[in-house]
Amino acid sequence: MDQREHSTTREGALAGLLGAAGIAVWFFILDMAAGRPFYTPNLLGSSLTTLFGPDISRDSMFMHVAIYTVFHFAVFIGIGILAAYLIHRAETNPAILAGILMLFVAFEIGFYGWTALLTESWGRFAWWQVLGANLVAAVLMGTYLWRRHPQLRSELSFALGGGER
Repeated sequence: MDQREHSTTREGALAGLLGAAGIAVWFFILDMAAGRPFYTPNLLGSSLTTLFGPDISRDSMFMHVAIYTVFHFAVFIGIGILAAYLIHRAETNPAILAGILMLFVAFEIGFYGWTALLTESWGRFAWWQVLGANLVAAVLMGTYLWRRHPQLRSELSFALGGGER
């Protein structure tokens, strides 16, 4: 494979887009099943807009959904690029893979804390919804990056086994 095929930015952006789209579809399905179209992105967009001042938080549902969608995809593209960068670094230093695992766990704990705050402040938002969304994103992003870097299996086994080079 040439260097262009393993571009960190391109791989990461694509992984991030996959994760963000997976989460969007997950919440779309849950919201439609509950008879509340766009409830989740509206809730998250409304909470996000309060950071910019009280007047913005009263914008329309369309504005909340649009603001949150742009934010959501941008964050996931950033996370995807970080993941791709770390995986590329792990090709020469497999111990980084153990760090990636710890970073993933820290992100998950942060998301569950945020969910608890949202539930307390904004109403109906269950932890299992976030768990499901994060699993969808992790599977989509992880599968894509795993397939792009098949040597990760042996490197991960080496890193978790405590090996050093």
